[in-house]
Amino acid sequence: MARSGKTGARGAKGLSRSFSWLAVLGVILVIAGIVGLVYTAAATLTSMILFGWLLLIGGIVGLLHAVQARGTNFFWLGVIVAALNIAAGIVVIRMPHAAADALTMFAALLFLAAGLFRLAGSLIVRGPQFGWTLLLGAFDLLLGILVLVSWPGSSQYVIGCFFSLALLFDGLGLIAAGYGGRRVVGMMGDGSVQPE
Repeated sequence: MARSGKTGARGAKGLSRSFSWLAVLGVILVIAGIVGLVYTAAATLTSMILFGWLLLIGGIVGLLHAVQARGTNFFWLGVIVAALNIAAGIVVIRMPHAAADALTMFAALLFLAAGLFRLAGSLIVRGPQFGWTLLLGAFDLLLGILVLVSWPGSSQYVIGCFFSLALLFDGLGLIAAGYGGRRVVGMMGDGSVQPE
């Protein structure tokens, strides 16, 4: 009985330590996000190079899988998709600014399309979330227009801004999960929470 109590305490301590590391990772991501928001041009360049390497590595892994699947119906499809990923990765790594221009244009068009669809949908359906949908549609439309009007200059900061915001919010989520997890483990160890 005493041994199982020690094992449980050791397990709780290890779990608490894991949640602490999760919170530390969250703090690092938050700091990276804030730095990226301050230096958006560098964040854009970094995110594009990272994206290019991910495409390249994904293409190589896909090509290896396709080679292993020789003789199946999906061999040539796997080879074509892998080759496209490798080619796109090389292009993005060699020309990150041009890739950022293209991706920013795509993001602006996506915001415009989403805004128009949301506005039209909210006006046609007029459901219980009418006001929120209308507001989101107007926001998407405005964001798309702002990015498009200042393009290609906007490509220096739009991708980096989105990338940094993603890091910031992911970091905040990890901090909350780590802190909350430590509190739950601490309450279980104190006997405040009784398992059913």
